[in-house]
Amino acid sequence: MSIVGKKFPNLSVNAMNEMGDTFKINVLEEAINNKKKIILFWYPKDFTFVCPTELHAFQAALGEFDKRNTMVIGASCDTAEVHFAWLNTSKDNGGIEGVTYPLLADSNRNLASTLGILDVTNEQYDDETGVVLVDGDNVTYRATFLIDEEGTVFHESVNHMPVGRNVSEFLRLIDAYTHVQEKGEVCPANWEEGKEAMNATRDGVASYLSAN
Repeated sequence: MSIVGKKFPNLSVNAMNEMGDTFKINVLEEAINNKKKIILFWYPKDFTFVCPTELHAFQAALGEFDKRNTMVIGASCDTAEVHFAWLNTSKDNGGIEGVTYPLLADSNRNLASTLGILDVTNEQYDDETGVVLVDGDNVTYRATFLIDEEGTVFHESVNHMPVGRNVSEFLRLIDAYTHVQEKGEVCPANWEEGKEAMNATRDGVASYLSAN
């Protein structure tokens, strides 16, 4: 179920940074208390193949997110200790050395379960053993959430495991939402910063379409 237009779940999750510090992050509180937008991107597993390319891509764009008053947070269901090991592994060995934004370690899957982004195709209770059997890896898809300064989600998307994300598109979405916040105009298809937006009226749409 989509949470666009709703407050992000009020949950605190273990996190790790490149210095080896472990701490708690509550994404909702981070947005509201710091008056920042947040991009929270989930990836399936540390020490895999597509995942490091994404984490380095977000790192390379960190300055652009900062210009937009946006905090970057990565997340998976790995433990904080595994995150730290990956943060200390070089790029040449498939690591993410050089990544400086925090990584959530949702190893109990409380937040991922709440968001409904886990790769679980079926759950079945075994009467004999009392064990819940899960089909699927029980790790997250490549889910992305954009959250505004009030803690409200204004974008969410989910990619399957093999498909990496385009970081530039999230910058465009942040620009568009900020334009709406500041100008009260709506952003048409393929809108980018610096392009014409339009008023959300029939005349406004007609004027825009005739000009473009």
